[in-house]
Amino acid sequence: MRTQVAIVGAGPAGLLLSHLLHRQGIDSVVVERRSREYVEQRVRAGVLEQSTVDLLREIGLADRLDREGLPHHGIALLFDGVAHRIPMSDLTGGRAITVYGQQHVVRDLTEARLATGGQVYFEADDVTVLDVTSSTPRVRFTVEGRSTELECDIVAGCDGFHGVTRGLLPASARFLEREYPFGWLGILAAAPPVDDELIYAYHERGFALASLRSPTISRLYLQVDPTEDLAEWPDQRIWDELGTRIGHDGRSVNEGPILEKSIVPMRSFVCEPMRHGRLFLAGDAAHIVPPTGAKGLNLAVHDVHVLAAALSHWYATGSETGLDEYSTTCLNRVWRVQHFSWWMTSMLHRFPQHDAFQQQLQRAQLEYVVSSPAAATSLAENYVGLPWS
Repeated sequence: MRTQVAIVGAGPAGLLLSHLLHRQGIDSVVVERRSREYVEQRVRAGVLEQSTVDLLREIGLADRLDREGLPHHGIALLFDGVAHRIPMSDLTGGRAITVYGQQHVVRDLTEARLATGGQVYFEADDVTVLDVTSSTPRVRFTVEGRSTELECDIVAGCDGFHGVTRGLLPASARFLEREYPFGWLGILAAAPPVDDELIYAYHERGFALASLRSPTISRLYLQVDPTEDLAEWPDQRIWDELGTRIGHDGRSVNEGPILEKSIVPMRSFVCEPMRHGRLFLAGDAAHIVPPTGAKGLNLAVHDVHVLAAALSHWYATGSETGLDEYSTTCLNRVWRVQHFSWWMTSMLHRFPQHDAFQQQLQRAQLEYVVSSPAAATSLAENYVGLPWS
């Protein structure tokens, strides 16, 4: 087989890149090791920045998003039992976030690619990427017992943190990582949300977050030790702890059947550079951010937006300027977002090594953010997403 761009991974990054390339008349093939059902049901990120929503509208993929997505114009910081609203849209010239689950984004992108004749190979086994420093890299894989070799001009590694493509970077590449001493216990529950906007709670027992996926489905998180056994967290213990950390101003947490629950560690990760020869990494294959800032999916969208533009320019003119600048351009935003996510995480979580002095510094930071227009504006601008340059 032959294509122009081979894309490894059918998550948001890979599928969106394929769609953007299709709009520019550039052929691509997407190879995914999981089943279509799995990737379309995988619950991950749910907060879309303004620029992400704008792009999906621009390319005609926002019909369902506009019908079902939930625009949010503010968030609340909760501490000492009082919720302080940050009016994001008022502070950013009308920009907002939209709550729309990653699984819905993937579903929309998959349907769009298949409807336009896109080639997406799900359940691909033994995916191997070869010769990325040559002008004709190859991707080998097996689907339904049939071995296939795909020759291409470019390989886009959109296969996530545990994928195969990052392992092709040279020994000179840098891998920068920070592990946090806590994780998030997350649940999806058939219960009305606490509020119609997100609530970030700083509490002496640990951080908590009240989010939502619809007017009847809540997404809630608790800070826990990353080594906790999920079996030690029966449903009622979770609800009791959420009520303690998030209940405020006479408002309680609405309980209901828990549909999913899991514990995930918290980490920051960046690889530099995001390119090696004809291989370009995007999304979680290149960087991970703590979910406190709600940036992972949005960073992936920015990556492939930059990559699609660079590839379009290359195919149209032969100039490699955009490709040569890809890693630097993306990493500039990655590190800005890493800083914001680290700042939010550090301000809102209880660190086991912190003494009373450090805890008081966190409280002072929270007081400053909710009382200073400049500080609140900075939080709002970063949360809704700084405009793409």
